[in-house]
Amino acid sequence: MATIEKNIDESEISKFETMASRWWDREGAFGALHDINETRVRYINTRAHLSGKQVLDIGCGGGILSEAMAKIGAQVTGIDAGKGPLEIARSHMIDKGLRIDYRQVTAEAFAVAHSQCYDIVTCMELLEHVPKPWSIINACKELVRPGGHVFFATLNRNPLSYLLAILAAENLFGLVPKGTHQYRRFIKPSEMIQWAQAVQLTLKDVSGLLYIPLLRRCILIGPACVNYMAHFSRRGGLQT
Repeated sequence: MATIEKNIDESEISKFETMASRWWDREGAFGALHDINETRVRYINTRAHLSGKQVLDIGCGGGILSEAMAKIGAQVTGIDAGKGPLEIARSHMIDKGLRIDYRQVTAEAFAVAHSQCYDIVTCMELLEHVPKPWSIINACKELVRPGGHVFFATLNRNPLSYLLAILAAENLFGLVPKGTHQYRRFIKPSEMIQWAQAVQLTLKDVSGLLYIPLLRRCILIGPACVNYMAHFSRRGGLQT
């Protein structure tokens, strides 16, 4: 059996372990994530129709996106490399009376035994936290069925994103804790598209996300200036 190359940053895992208890505090470190979640879910559901689908949420953390998709009727599996966030996710799921299969595992390792098992794969705000984002993209392709959908969300790498996502969000306004992001790991849409197309994923859409802190609202915009979402499909099969 081939060795699965490790694709995690222990310092990133430790960082989110430390903040795990705060996942469901809407006024805390993950408040902005709660604010943008409705827009993310609407984007996914509009383009791929979640109800009744087998969905894998990679890098699920404390379960914010996983729970929202389960409430719509998706059969959700959530995976994460961190123990603490998953403990919070399981506890919150039970409190809400939901059913989500949470597992502590990397995307690459999970893909070995679950090839082509999912109608929809989501990977939100994870690519910028791992050493090899293209490895995650390849795992997503392996996990989704032919004709299925893959969704990513990350940050563009340009001066504006450094200004807004790091200087403003982390240092000026405190929307997220300092050190949450590393600018060098931000990903240009052109890079993501190149990696995805190399593993036979077809681009369907790229849309920017504009977060308005004063209103605590998020809207989709045309250009992927800072935060953005991308929708791909795996070639073959029927689109669902």
